[in-house]
Amino acid sequence: MISIKDFGVKGDGQTDDSGAICKAISESDGFLFFPRGNYLLTKPLEIELSSSGCMGIYSGGVAKLIMAGSGPAIRVVGTHKGTADPDSVSEIVWQKERMPIVNGLEIMGAHPEADGIELEYTMEVLLSELFIHKCRHGVHFIKRNRNPIISSCHIYHNKGCGVYFEGVNLHQVNIADSHISYNAGGGIKVFNSEIRNLQICGNDIEYNYNLESEEAADVWFDTREGSIREGAIVGNTIQASPSPRGANIRMIGQSKEIAHKVGLFSISGNLISSQKTNIHLKYSRGIVISGNTFFSGHEHNIHAEYSSNIVVGPNIFDHNPDYGKDTLDGLLFENCSGCTFGGFQFSDTQAEAVVLLRACSEINISGCQILNPQNIGVLLENVCNCKVSNCIILDKREPKIMQEAVKVVGGSNVRYSFC
Repeated sequence: MISIKDFGVKGDGQTDDSGAICKAISESDGFLFFPRGNYLLTKPLEIELSSSGCMGIYSGGVAKLIMAGSGPAIRVVGTHKGTADPDSVSEIVWQKERMPIVNGLEIMGAHPEADGIELEYTMEVLLSELFIHKCRHGVHFIKRNRNPIISSCHIYHNKGCGVYFEGVNLHQVNIADSHISYNAGGGIKVFNSEIRNLQICGNDIEYNYNLESEEAADVWFDTREGSIREGAIVGNTIQASPSPRGANIRMIGQSKEIAHKVGLFSISGNLISSQKTNIHLKYSRGIVISGNTFFSGHEHNIHAEYSSNIVVGPNIFDHNPDYGKDTLDGLLFENCSGCTFGGFQFSDTQAEAVVLLRACSEINISGCQILNPQNIGVLLENVCNCKVSNCIILDKREPKIMQEAVKVVGGSNVRYSFC
C-alpha cells in the first residue's frame, strides 16, 4: 500500500494537489491510500485502467477530496465494451481493469459543475463507504458499464442527481444500504439509457426534490428514449415533502403506442410517503406493487396512465393520526388495461373516490378493504370488462358520509358484488 503523500501531496486544503495525486495514480502499484487531510483538486483524477492496471483507492473515512474545478473528482475509465457474459470480456479487462474500488473517501464539490465520481466502460466497479455531497451529481454512469455495486454510501445534498444513469448501456447494478437524500435533481435517476437488472435495496432515499423545478422524484426512470426493465425496488424508505409534480417513484416510458420500455419491476416491502404522488407510472408494463406501506400521497398514492399488466397486491394505505389528515391519497388509473388489484386496505381517504378507474379495461378488483371513504369507494368511469368482487367497502362513522360503495358511470360489461 502506497500513501499519496509519498508523492509530494500536501493535503492541506490550500495547495492544488491534482497533479501530484495523478502522478501517484500513474506510478503506484494500484493500492493507493489517502491519509487524513483535505485534498484540493482543480481537475479530475483520471484513472485509465488499461494503463494503471487494477486500482483500489482507500482512506478509512479520514480524507476529503475538495473538487474546485468542473467535472468529476474521480473519473474511472475502462475499455469494456462487451456485456456481462464472461465470453465477451477481453483478457485486458480481466487482467488490468476488473473491479476498480473506491472506498472510505469524502468528496465535496466546490464548483457549480463539480461531480463526485464518473464511470465509463468499467467492469465490476465497487463504490463503498463514501460521503459525496455539495456536488452536481454524486455518482454519474455514462456510455457503457457492467456489474457495478454501490453500497454503504452517503450521497447527500447534491445540486443534481444522487446516482445518475445518463445515456448509458448498463446491466446488473446493485444499489444497497445507502443514504441517498436531499439531491435536488432526483435521488436515483435513469435518463435515456438502456438498463437491465437494477436492484435498489435497503436504502433510505429521501427529500430528493427542488421546489423551483417543474417535477421531481426520489427514484426516477425516464425512458422516453431507451428502456429500463427487469429490476426490483425492495426494502427502502422513500419519503419527501410535496413538491411540484413530485413523486416518490416515477417510471415514464416512451409513448402510449410503445408502452413497454419501462417495466418488469417488483416494488415490494418499502415505506413510501409524503409526496404529491407516491408512485407515478406512465407508458409502463409488468409492474408488481406489493407489501408496501403507503401514506401521505397528497394527490394520489398510485397514479397510472396508459399502462398495462400492473398488479397492486396487499399494501396498506394509511395515515399517521398524530399528524392529522390533510392528504387525498387513493388510486387513479387512466387508460390502463390488464391490471389486478387484490388484498390492499385503505382507511379514511379524502379523495373523491378511493379507487378511480377512468377509460380502463380488463381490471379485476378483489378481496380489498376500503373503510370510511370520503365519498365513493370505487368509481368506474367509462370502463369495460372490469369486475369488483369480495371487497368490504363501508362507512363506520356516525353520521355516515360515504355516498356510494361502488359507482359506475358509462362503460360496458362491468360487474360488481361486495359485502
